[in-house]
Amino acid sequence: MSAITFQTLFFKEVLRFLKVATQTITAPIVTALLYLLIFGHALEDYVQVYPGVGYTTFLVPGLVMMSLLQNSFANSSSSLIQSKINGSLVFILLAPISHWQLYLAYMLAAVVRGLTVGIGVFIMTVWFTQPAFHSPVWILSFAFLGSAILGTMGIIAGIWADKYDQLASFQNFLIMPATFLSGVFYSLHSLPVFWQRISEFNPFFYLVDGFRYGFFGHSDINPWTSFTIVSIFFFLLALLAVHLLQKGYKLRF
Repeated sequence: MSAITFQTLFFKEVLRFLKVATQTITAPIVTALLYLLIFGHALEDYVQVYPGVGYTTFLVPGLVMMSLLQNSFANSSSSLIQSKINGSLVFILLAPISHWQLYLAYMLAAVVRGLTVGIGVFIMTVWFTQPAFHSPVWILSFAFLGSAILGTMGIIAGIWADKYDQLASFQNFLIMPATFLSGVFYSLHSLPVFWQRISEFNPFFYLVDGFRYGFFGHSDINPWTSFTIVSIFFFLLALLAVHLLQKGYKLRF
């Protein structure tokens, strides 16, 4: 019975964002395309990060990862806060499903949305660049980890928030700055030493850097180091999310 409940919740979460695909999929793809056109046009002739890689081409993996991260977070966080506010969360909590399955259903649905948006952004932006695929394994590994981490952070934020403005604060003051300051638009080595050290404490930087390595074979940090850091970060976040679900923190009134 719990397996059926898990599958039902997972499909419900996937269908929820597909129902409004214009908002959840098309809009972020258009936004990423605008970033590419504006920044690429303005800086293409002035910035070259890696040998033989134009700035517009350099931007594409960063924009894909940024869109993937933001939409993975939005999926799980918005679903939980909506369920809490409209009172339907109690029916999910009463279902015969373990806390790990509850976590996995929300997280995997966020992964589906994140990867869907990421693929869409890549398809739309690749027309303006010369794509390279140095290591598809690294690309897929960091894409999955990125969407899983932000899906998990969305679950934590959705549990913590009691209203939409609290959730917006979590996104505007944590998720958004961390994604923009993760190396999406620049290389770590283009920064002053002080800001390089600060960036090394941003786990999103390792996601973007490792993901970009999968395309170009160039990175600021060894991809195995990045993979280890984000894997540990994901594991710790998953434990925290499941612990909050198990304790019913802000879920049981």
